[in-house]
Amino acid sequence: MSGDLQIVAYCCQHCAYAAADLAGGLRMQYPPAVRVVMLPCTGKLDALLVLQAFEDGADGVMVAG
Repeated sequence: MSGDLQIVAYCCQHCAYAAADLAGGLRMQYPPAVRVVMLPCTGKLDALLVLQAFEDGADGVMVAG
């Protein structure tokens, strides 16, 4: 194990994901350990999806709306 933290970021497609996409378009960088996952709405995020991220090895989960 490399020791790097793995973070899963669940982002609303209309707000947080759009901001992450804009940052990418501006060539801004964020750590490669962050995996951005687009959701139609963060209000629809199922707790089982969060638990699955931890089972798959994530060290942390971020939900951004």
